Amino acid sequence: MMLALVSSDIWEVISLQNYNTRLVVLSTMLLGIASGFAGSFLLLRKRSLMSDTLSHACLPGIGLMFIVLTMMGGNGKSLGMLLVGATISGLLGVGLVTAIRNNSRIKDDAAMGIVLSVFFGLGIVFLSLAQTLGGAAAGLESFIYGKTASMVDQDLTFLKWITPCTLLLCIGLQKEFSLVCFDENFARSLSWPVQFLDMLMMGLMVAVTVVGLQAVGLILIIAFMIIPAAAARFWTEKYRVMWILAGVIGGICGWLGASFSALLPRMPAGAVIVLISGIAFLFSMFFGTARGVCKIKARQIRMRKKIGRQHFLRAAYEILEVTEEGRNVSFPVAALMEKRSWTSLELRKLISIARKEDHVEMVTSERVQLSEAGFAEAARYTRNHRLWELYLIRFADVATRHVDRDADRVEHVLGPSVVRQLEKELNRTAQRMQLPKNPHALLGDG
Repeated sequence: MMLALVSSDIWEVISLQNYNTRLVVLSTMLLGIASGFAGSFLLLRKRSLMSDTLSHACLPGIGLMFIVLTMMGGNGKSLGMLLVGATISGLLGVGLVTAIRNNSRIKDDAAMGIVLSVFFGLGIVFLSLAQTLGGAAAGLESFIYGKTASMVDQDLTFLKWITPCTLLLCIGLQKEFSLVCFDENFARSLSWPVQFLDMLMMGLMVAVTVVGLQAVGLILIIAFMIIPAAAARFWTEKYRVMWILAGVIGGICGWLGASFSALLPRMPAGAVIVLISGIAFLFSMFFGTARGVCKIKARQIRMRKKIGRQHFLRAAYEILEVTEEGRNVSFPVAALMEKRSWTSLELRKLISIARKEDHVEMVTSERVQLSEAGFAEAARYTRNHRLWELYLIRFADVATRHVDRDADRVEHVLGPSVVRQLEKELNRTAQRMQLPKNPHALLGDG
């Protein structure tokens, strides 16, 4: 019976049968999509604190508009007028940040911190004054902490307009916005209206922030603006894909947060939305396919394995080059220990890996021999390393006693095109298959 009741509640929330639940879920979904798109520009512009500044800068406008409307005998709680006041105040805050940055040596972060704290303090003063007008001011604190359950049709109407406008503006000006975000100086050199585009982006942030105050409050709107964009950044290196992912993540977090809040009436929807956004961020940070921690660790492990294999084969070839004049014969394992600072355990692991890859054959317990494929690979790795060493000695003026270490840092990422360029620079195009001699032996230690 209890299970059936719970299932019924879950289905009622998922299917949006209840009017209030449907209103809240749709509103937060639209807000999440708009926040994801708009927040992407803040993240790429390296102004993540701006959303916090904007949200706090809106508070004085709300308090002052309530006081003015009440003293004029009007409805101080008119949502439309309160949002107008928040918009004016938010734009003023953005303008002050821009003015401080452009007319002083104070940088963005300091300017945003100054405006944020001053406007928030001014907003608290206006709200305190509003409380002296009586019980009419009750509920204004919902703009600080958010009160999603109290959202009305007017909120959904605002979001129905703001979200499509945000998407159309981002898509229509994606080239201009992206260039300003990535290379502002280059945009100026093309005579683009950088200042106008910057203010347009900030105006977009103000619009989304203002309509989001009722849903999650000015304290948590920063999370809804930044977290979806930051989470999307772990999944792609393409900024267009990032915007779409940020909008999708924001919409899903808004939907899930509002749905969980509906199932758990005592849980504030704004806080639940932000917590779910945080979970999405953590998941993306660890499992993102572009910049996720697991992806980076796996790449590092593969690179270390590749470097170890190349060092092992090159060390084996250099032993044969000196003692056997380049003939592929067996040699003692102990000789490898002298070439690199490997421990016995590390060397055994490298030999085991090389045997699995069919690069090495064990002649006896203490002697190994390169296979035909291993010998060819060892010659290729040694050749690439020597080419890079000779290039550094000839063109970068690197002393021969240090060039081996410097070449080690880059040889493992040399592609065929880079090797061909090295051959060209070293005038070896007629001898592509010839292995350069060891530059240490050729040039000494000077």
